Amino acid sequence: MTQQLTGKVALVTGGSRGIGAAIVRRLARDGARVAFTYSSTKDHAEALVEEITITGGRALAIQADSGDPDAVRQAVAHAVDALGGLDILVNNAGVAHVAPLEDFPLEEFDRMVAVNVRGVFTAIQAAAPHLGRGGRIITIGSINADRVPVPGIGAYSLTKAAVAGLGRGLARELGPRGITVNTIQPGPTATDMNPDSGPFAEAMKAMLPVGHYAQPTDIASAVAYLAGPEARFITGVAWDVDGGFAV
Repeated sequence: MTQQLTGKVALVTGGSRGIGAAIVRRLARDGARVAFTYSSTKDHAEALVEEITITGGRALAIQADSGDPDAVRQAVAHAVDALGGLDILVNNAGVAHVAPLEDFPLEEFDRMVAVNVRGVFTAIQAAAPHLGRGGRIITIGSINADRVPVPGIGAYSLTKAAVAGLGRGLARELGPRGITVNTIQPGPTATDMNPDSGPFAEAMKAMLPVGHYAQPTDIASAVAYLAGPEARFITGVAWDVDGGFAV
């Protein structure tokens, strides 16, 4: 199998588990040297590094809270220094809180904005000086930026709509430098935090034309395409990878 990312360096925020870990595995499989951040799941992070190393890849785990701008900047600098540059940034770290409007704690709102929006902006701001022509910035948003099927997630949806707008604006700004900026908007995806079984999952499946949740590897495949050379003319896109959820 051709490794289309051989010689490239990638940084994935929030890469120790779930969708993030699937992205790390796929980019490494495609030949990239991959750094990834994690907040608290050190055992998952170390196991992922070992897994990739055993298969002949190169991975680096960096502890960093995406809600802390200094930690984000330091993670970018660490990845660049340790792996010899940066070609691909994948903003995957994110948090969610669900609650009725009247009961929604402002500290949870602030935390979501800090991680899901400011953390993305800070990572891009820190990474951009290191990206050359052919650089890739990919943010994992959510289909909830465009479709809100249940109550209590308005604030979360706000943060995901914000990063889609940010991506469009930065595509215009960074395009002349040969850097593409895109957002992937997953639909329901099976992770330990969002299992594809149970009453809630069954209600979501009823809204999916394909009748099933995505697997993290489905999202990773979309990331790999946008990270590769064939996607050089795609920028400013919010790509729904959602099984038709938004149809």
